[in-house]
Amino acid sequence: MTLTAPATSPSLHRRRGRWIDDWRPEDPEFWESTGAPIAKRNLLWSIFAEHLGFSVWLIWSVSSAFLLAQGFTFTPQQLFFLVAIPNLVGALIRVPYTLAVGRFGGRNWTMISAGLLLVPTLSFAYFVTQPGTPYAVFCVIAATAGFGGGNFASSMANINFFYPARLKGAALGLNAAGGNLGVAIIQLFLPVLVGGAGIFGLVKAAEGGIHLERAAWVYAALAVVAVLAAFFFMDNLSNARTDTKQQLSVLRHKHTWVLSFLYIGTFGSFIGYSAAMPLLIKLNFWHQASPQVPGIGINFAYYAFLGALVGSVTRPLGGHLADRFGGARVTLVAFTGLVLGTLGILGTLSMLTPIPAAAGAPQTAAVDANADVFPLFLGVFLVIFACTGIGNGSTYKMIPAIHRTDAVLATAADTPERELALLDGTKKSSAAVGIIGAVGAIGGFLIPITFNSPWVSEPLAATRSAFTVFAVFYVGCLAVTWTVYCRRGRTYADAGI
Repeated sequence: MTLTAPATSPSLHRRRGRWIDDWRPEDPEFWESTGAPIAKRNLLWSIFAEHLGFSVWLIWSVSSAFLLAQGFTFTPQQLFFLVAIPNLVGALIRVPYTLAVGRFGGRNWTMISAGLLLVPTLSFAYFVTQPGTPYAVFCVIAATAGFGGGNFASSMANINFFYPARLKGAALGLNAAGGNLGVAIIQLFLPVLVGGAGIFGLVKAAEGGIHLERAAWVYAALAVVAVLAAFFFMDNLSNARTDTKQQLSVLRHKHTWVLSFLYIGTFGSFIGYSAAMPLLIKLNFWHQASPQVPGIGINFAYYAFLGALVGSVTRPLGGHLADRFGGARVTLVAFTGLVLGTLGILGTLSMLTPIPAAAGAPQTAAVDANADVFPLFLGVFLVIFACTGIGNGSTYKMIPAIHRTDAVLATAADTPERELALLDGTKKSSAAVGIIGAVGAIGGFLIPITFNSPWVSEPLAATRSAFTVFAVFYVGCLAVTWTVYCRRGRTYADAGI
């Protein structure tokens, strides 16, 4: 194994960084003696960088709920749009981020993508301290937070090359879960960092007002740490290099689009619900007439992080179950749970009372009545998050399994053609990971926008209509999964993907 490019390889000689030219994870002897420790080290620091990316990506999901206390006067519609913008940008840039791994190397691109996180964090730190900042400026800053969303695609594409097929589900699940946890961490600790809330009373909320810029400075510093960690501890794989045309060939594979549709239902739901949950709790279970008046009801800062936490920790479980039982079967169960969970949420929403705008006894009575329903609402919502996490892990397991099945069916066993086809399948599956991740992440934009339905002015009614739409969509995902991947007689169903 060579960690630096040999002089006889000009294509690598032009690049700086640590390159591994001999990488054979499917060779048991190589994997046990050499491959596993290197793969684990790269996985560890990939998780760290991706974790920060997710935190920055979703920083607006919770900070938007504090902007009013910071002195800004934005409407609920404007706040939901601020939450949605990073998700749209994060989805769109996932394709170029994925292609960048094959062009620059996984380690090199991790350094670049982590460094780009300084743009949204430093700009956030400055402008939230300027009460006169126009709303349009915040929209631009929120858009740059989408850089963090691209980190997921490049990280997953990179780690896909490091692990053998039998471990891809678990490895990709752990990598994604570590990144997804960034959502829960930012939603849990940002209120503490900025002085807006304690942690279930264990940490007392700070006095002296809200300071959103503190969280941005912390994540800017951590982004620098991620750049240095990638520089010193990660590697580039020579066999991961590929040209853009070869990577984009996956666009012609129909299952790229089928899985993209399903991934909107799993990951799109996870990121969309994570982004919207703080505002959903604030609008339906809490009321505060002004920053100077104590609020009444359920404080979102104590609970908003739980959904992202559950969705994150169940993702590797989905990958593990997919390794054992097949990704399609586990995905089918996940969508069944999403259908039932969404119907359960609609049931709890029918118990809620709209909170009157005017202060007084009716407003207090509505808030108190809704607070009694909140434990049931939260419990059902956490079941939905668990299903999104399991579905995320199982769907991503299906991607390399499909391309590996294509390679196996097209070649004879124990031949050079089979080995080349498997390598090509790995490259295509890494590209597909980015494409599918990009399309799936669009759900993170669509869900907050659906909650902010322009034709429904009252927040509770908008929430009900949104979950009705989601329930119908999950039924469609369930039907597609069964028809394409689970019904007997289908190529991939018989292959047990």
